[in-house]
Formats: sequence, C-alpha cells, structure tokens
Amino acid sequence: MSMNHEPVRNEYLDQVREQQQRLEVDLKARKAVMPMAQAQMAPRAARNFVAPPREIPGNAVDVRITGFWRWKTVVVPPNAYVVHTRRGHAQPLHIGLGVSFRFNPATDSFLVVPGAMQTILINAHCICRELQGLLVQGYVQWIIEDFATAYKKLDFTDAEDPMRVVNVQLREQAEAAIKDKVATMSIDAVLSDKQPIIEELTARLRHVAEGGGGGDKGLGLRIVTVQIKEAVVSSGRLWESLQKPFRAERERVARLATLETEEAINHRELEVEQQRERTRLETDGELAILRARKEAEAYDRDQAERLRRQQREEEDARKLAVERQQSALQTAELEKARLVVEAELTKQKQEAEAAQRKREALAAIELLDTQRAAANRQKRVELELLEQRQRILNGLSSANLQARMVELLPSIAEKMPRPQELRSVTIGGGAGAQEGQALTTLVAQMMALVGAMRPEGEPATPEQTATASISPRPPGEGRGEGIG
Repeated sequence: MSMNHEPVRNEYLDQVREQQQRLEVDLKARKAVMPMAQAQMAPRAARNFVAPPREIPGNAVDVRITGFWRWKTVVVPPNAYVVHTRRGHAQPLHIGLGVSFRFNPATDSFLVVPGAMQTILINAHCICRELQGLLVQGYVQWIIEDFATAYKKLDFTDAEDPMRVVNVQLREQAEAAIKDKVATMSIDAVLSDKQPIIEELTARLRHVAEGGGGGDKGLGLRIVTVQIKEAVVSSGRLWESLQKPFRAERERVARLATLETEEAINHRELEVEQQRERTRLETDGELAILRARKEAEAYDRDQAERLRRQQREEEDARKLAVERQQSALQTAELEKARLVVEAELTKQKQEAEAAQRKREALAAIELLDTQRAAANRQKRVELELLEQRQRILNGLSSANLQARMVELLPSIAEKMPRPQELRSVTIGGGAGAQEGQALTTLVAQMMALVGAMRPEGEPATPEQTATASISPRPPGEGRGEGIG
C-alpha cells in the first residue's frame, strides 16, 4: 500500500526569503541621473548671465541652487545638515546645520541631509522559545547628533530620501535584536511583558549608534526612544489554543453558576408549588366556614333589619309628632321675639333720628354762632377802622384842611350842576380879630353853601363830614342868600 505525501510548505521560510530580496534592493541607494535633454541644454544655460533657481530632485530636503556656470550658490534650509568639499582640500570647507555657501560645479561637491527626527517602523517575524511564530511591532526614533561622524560612516546619497538606507540598516539591526531576545523568551512572557525586549533593543541600538564610550563615537546618531507596540501570534490556531484555557475556565464558571441557579430555581419552584397547594386547601376550608358564617350572619342581619325598621318607623312617627309640636312652639316664640326685636329696632331708629335732628340743630346753632362771631369781628374791625380814620381826621390842622379844600375846589366846581337860574348869596359877619380866621370862616361858609345846594336825600361826602366835624361854624355868624 503506497501513500502519497505532499511536501509541507514552509511559509516562514518564504517570508524570510522575500524579506531578504527586498532588503538587498533597499540597501542600494537610488542615484540621481540627469536626463539626456537636460544634459544637452546645460551648455546653452551656461551662456546665460543669470540662471533660474534649481531644486535638487527628491522630497527630503528643499535645497535651492542659484547663479550660473561656476558662480553658483547653494541655499540650505535651517533644519538640514550640509557638508561642502572641494578638490584639493582634505577637510570640508563647510559643515553644519543650515549653512549656505558658494558652489563651483567643476571642483566642489556637497551633501545635504535632513536634521529632523526619524521614525522607523518595525515588523519583526520572530520565533519564541517554544518554536512558535510571533509578529512583534514597534518603532524607533533617532536623530543625528554628530554629523561630522555620521556623513563618513553612513550612506546619505539616495536621491529621493537620503535617510532611506540608514533607516533600512537600523531597522534590520532592530529586527535582529528583537528576534534574538524573543528566541530566549516563552510565548507567554512575550505576550505579557515587553519591557525586556525594549531594554535589549535600546541597549543594542545605542551601542551601535552612539558608540561604546571613550573615543568611539559610533555612527554619530542618538537613539531618542524605543517602543514595542504589539506582539501577535502568527498562527490563528495557536492563538485560539492560547485563549482556550481562559475561555474554558470562564465557561466552566459560567456553566456551574447556571446549574446552581437552575437548581435553586427548581427547588424554589417546588417549595412555592407546595406552599401554593397548601394555601389553596386552607383557603377552601376557610372559605366554606366563612361562607356558612356569612349566610347565618346574613339571615340574622335580615331579621334584625326587619325589626329595626319597624322600631325605626314607630320611633320616627313619635319623633315627628314631637317635632311638630316643638315647631309650633318655636314658631310662636320666634314671632314673639320678632315683635320684640321690631319694637326695639323702632325705638332705636327713633332715638337715632332724634339724635340726628339734635346733631343737625347743634350744627345749625354752631353755624349761626360762627356767622354772628364773624359778623361781629367784621363790624369790630370796621369800627376800629372808622375810629382810626376819625382820629386821623381829628388830628388834621386848619392849615392842612384849608390846603385840601383849595385842592378839591376845582373838582367840586366840575361836579356842580350848571345853574339854570342865577342866585346871589351874600355872606357877611365878623370873622374875628385875626386875618387867618377869615379864610377858615370862608371855607366853612362855602361848605355850608354846598350842603345847602345838594339835592335832598344825597349823602354827604366824607370830606364834608370831616370839615363839619373839625370846623363848626362860629356862633353869631350869619348867612343870607338872595335870589334875583
């Protein structure tokens, strides 16, 4: 009996070979090749006085070259390292960060490298101590610390990315260090604790990049940080097998908890069912007893209710007769009380009206007293005013009176009526021994004449009254009037 054995394909070996071929390609720097058209146009551009700025091909460093022919200038960004060498000089003319310089294409050469921090992504396919495949993912960050050492030992000549070859070299060293460390560790240690891998990888890379101390400066680089992000088991079946113990344990605990819960529920259901049946039987017996008791109570209640209603009707009839009698008595008492209240209200109303009339009479008396007092005060003020005026008039002298009469004569003459007939009045008699008394006597006689000519019923003016009271006519003075 013959059996056909198919050869087992080693996928890990295929991955290693593929990575080796890719590494050989990556380690070769891609040089910048000038196109044929550009080479043909170079002599023509040399004849121009000013050439436009030209950028070096690639996407790593933005370097501008200005000028023409042998008089060119290389402008370097401030975040890029540059080394400038010239034929016949053993040492570089310019080296440093962001240094721009004059450039002669016939004798000079320069190299520009980015100064920014670089990040290398690592995907290391490893074999652990149990001979199982693992994929360890991480990253390394580094920068150039000593460019004078780095440009001598590292290849920065790639046209598109000067750091590509260096990154490939460091990545290979990092993957080798990770594989060496993982090979000594168990799969559980790799998956649970990645710190030993980080420490081993950091130590190896720093020894290579920064040197071992003393005069050895290494590659002129500095490792900034090393981190392991993930460790993944390559075989899906192995990954499931690693997860099975924990999952089985969890399933066992869950199943036991389920069984305990179901047992407790079944036991509780039986107890509840027994208790329910027992309760049902007890309830049926109690209901039968309660039903008989309720029927007897209902019969007794009906008989008692019938008797109670009869007694209640008789009692209600008696109460109704008593209440009617009491209602009649209360009606009579209420009528009597109403009459008393009405009489009292009438009496109070009459007293209120009498009090109101009394208040009105007192108010009228007070008003009359107030009016009389006001009138008396007014008359008193008028009398005082007349008394003061009379006192003032009595205090006037004869000379003042005569001067006043002289002033009033024109107005008196204007107010006198026009004579319709001519009358002749002769005033005679002695006026005294002094000449001054003659004028006073004359004024008095004139006033008397005016009074005599005033129509009957017309009141005398205050001036006439004052004159009459102040200067009475002397005795023995005669007046005669004649009409002709």
